[in-house]
Amino acid sequence: MTQAANALSDFPITRKWPAQHPDRIQLYSLPTPNGVKVSILLEEIGLPYEPHRVGFENNDQLTPAFLSLNPNNKIPAIIDPQGPGGKPLPLFESGAILVYLADKSGKFLPRDPALRYQTLQWVMFQMGGVGPMFGQLGFFHKFAGKDYEDKRPRDRYVAESKRLLGVLDKHLAGEDWIMGEEYTIADIAIWPWVRNLVGFYEAGELVGFQDFPNVKRVLDAFVARPAVARGLEIPKAPSA
Repeated sequence: MTQAANALSDFPITRKWPAQHPDRIQLYSLPTPNGVKVSILLEEIGLPYEPHRVGFENNDQLTPAFLSLNPNNKIPAIIDPQGPGGKPLPLFESGAILVYLADKSGKFLPRDPALRYQTLQWVMFQMGGVGPMFGQLGFFHKFAGKDYEDKRPRDRYVAESKRLLGVLDKHLAGEDWIMGEEYTIADIAIWPWVRNLVGFYEAGELVGFQDFPNVKRVLDAFVARPAVARGLEIPKAPSA
């Protein structure tokens, strides 16, 4: 047995999702806006990895095996068998994983200290604002919340989503990406959520998406990247 296999066998999650390639980063995820952040970045940087599908339909995220890696029962999570110091690193929270993988690869996070922190502020903008607000809007517009007679909760999240889109649209005027000419993990954090808002949540008309031309322009550029197209489908759905 290889050293990597020995290292991974110490993690209970690998008994439910055995590693076929124990020398690779193990990704436990699903193609949700948070999940695809990591698969997109892995596709962009080219680090070898092995994806494992955590099926919400089976409540995989609530199993003892998954909770042993992420006690917060959310995807994505990873184990890098070659973490800092050559030791395995388990990690959850998509933002933390993005920063780790960017640092590990030396890509998509500026090395200049000021630009690094400015990039991270936009990652935090997504995690603290875009993700939670768009997610709540999705609940009240598409899922169980749509049946609530009182539309004030929905309208609260519509208004806040519009505000956040306005922040992005103003910032992106004359810019290629969140950080200007350089594509970074800030883009990888933000754009899957924007895509989900107008696609899966079908809330484009509700938030007046046509009023944010810079957001639409950069979203189109994002989804046109080959690595993004691949990452959006990982982990793949099981065959019928």
